[in-house]
Amino acid sequence: MIANTAKFLNPCFGRILTAMVTPFKENGDVDYDLAIKLSNYLFEHGSDGIVLCGTTGESPTLSWAEQHDLFVAVKGSLDSRCKVIVGTGSNCTSEAIEATKKAYEFGADGALVVVPYYNKPPQEGLYIHFSSIANAAKDLPLMLYNIPGRTGCNLLPNTVNKLMNFSNILSIKAASGRIEEVTELRSICGSKLSVYSGDDSLLLPMLSLGAVGVVSVASHLVGLQLKDMIESFLKGKVSNALEIHEKLQPLFKALFMTTNPIPIKAALELSGWNVGNPRSPLSPLTMDMKEQLKLILKSLH
Repeated sequence: MIANTAKFLNPCFGRILTAMVTPFKENGDVDYDLAIKLSNYLFEHGSDGIVLCGTTGESPTLSWAEQHDLFVAVKGSLDSRCKVIVGTGSNCTSEAIEATKKAYEFGADGALVVVPYYNKPPQEGLYIHFSSIANAAKDLPLMLYNIPGRTGCNLLPNTVNKLMNFSNILSIKAASGRIEEVTELRSICGSKLSVYSGDDSLLLPMLSLGAVGVVSVASHLVGLQLKDMIESFLKGKVSNALEIHEKLQPLFKALFMTTNPIPIKAALELSGWNVGNPRSPLSPLTMDMKEQLKLILKSLH
């Protein structure tokens, strides 16, 4: 019954959105050519959309110019069926508005707007922040992004519900680490809000509670398996979905053995993608952790 109900929930951007890493050259510059190759590979291997310049894409250390150039390069190379969602959030409202306006003007399929970090606004401040962005974004679809572990601030379901008055606020990336967040959001906002899991390890349980898909890190490596898991669940083949979920758990855990995106960049390197090290202040994966990761990747084949 749950699986049949989930099938009718609206995945406004598709089921699997890869939060793509930003490839860097040896000198630290953004490798736009490799970003094009990687984004097309991801689309061909299960991803319905690409999220650029999010947490995994190291947005805190990308300049606005680099973010813009990365979007233009990737968006221009992809099949139109692949959605491109751009991270335009900031802890400065005017900055987030300008970035979101540019995303609209240059043809993004959506914008990911994170809860403001560090300055810890109250709920009324969050409402003003997101409503200001929504007004400026015209009809660009927006995905709210709640990740209190990084921002130090939690966007509450009641505030999300108030924001549903804006027709372009369609979805939320729920990354609080609490599966209850899905139920709380759906009980207040209903099915008009597309809830995406922000954690690969919580995707299956969140699907059972009404989430529509995932903003994924692991899909860099196992996109087709994630697609199979979601499709199995939606068809009522829950035991098959559970089998895939359990098989992938060691990978999900390993990709967060230290700060994201350090492990996924190392895993991509081990898989033949020379995406470079993260920018400082993030550091490369330690040799001990890399050996653990090698064993897990080997076990998947």
